[in-house]
Amino acid sequence: MVSAANQRGDLIGVIRKARENLPGDPAFGDPLSVSGPGGARAVARAADKLVGDSPSAARELGLGALQVWQAMLERVGKGRGNAEITIMFTDLVAFSSWSLAAGDEQTLELLRRVAKAIEPPIVDRGGQVIKRMGDGVMAVFPTADRAVRAAVAAKENLTTVSIDGYCPQMRMGLHTGTPREIGGDWLGLDVTIAARVMEAGGNGNTMLSAATLESLSPETLEDLGFAVKPYRRSFFAAPLSGVPEDLRIFRLDAD
Repeated sequence: MVSAANQRGDLIGVIRKARENLPGDPAFGDPLSVSGPGGARAVARAADKLVGDSPSAARELGLGALQVWQAMLERVGKGRGNAEITIMFTDLVAFSSWSLAAGDEQTLELLRRVAKAIEPPIVDRGGQVIKRMGDGVMAVFPTADRAVRAAVAAKENLTTVSIDGYCPQMRMGLHTGTPREIGGDWLGLDVTIAARVMEAGGNGNTMLSAATLESLSPETLEDLGFAVKPYRRSFFAAPLSGVPEDLRIFRLDAD
């Protein structure tokens, strides 16, 4: 009888509906939400291996409890929640065309040297590399100041990288907002904006959104010996897609 009740569709539906009123993500339990680090996520992955992913009342009750647990972790700072962060995207300029001519061995060696140059400054300044995307990375920082300091240090380190006379140029984009962390990734409009800010970097510039600039401490740019200039899209450049029309972007320049 208990087993039959556990499989009843109406009971499962009631519990799923109730989860919508609980703290946290009511979709907690899908592959996207339980990937990445975290106690609640690890338990959810282990439970899936034991009971499978077939719909059941017991499964929904268990996920509901884990959903609340994850939400509580976020509220006390052990998760991420909706706290303001600064997102960094990087990308090597004209990398694809160079790698086609250079071949796999040299391409791999270049990527290793680039990672060794730019990732330590990110980690040393409190950032976290979220994912590597071929010739670029996405990273997040607790503050805009740390992100800008990491960007400057990474670009300086990159000047020492060379493969048979080829010196890679990197464009970077920083944007500050409140994206949503799901699993081990960050999603939302602010992530899209950060990627588009990077695209405005052309042939190797470091770009900041107005939100990042406003979040910077006044002394940070002075300490680094940098200033910012408003970005103006060239007449022939395609408009940035998927971002607010009033998005303002600034280029980071050495004084």
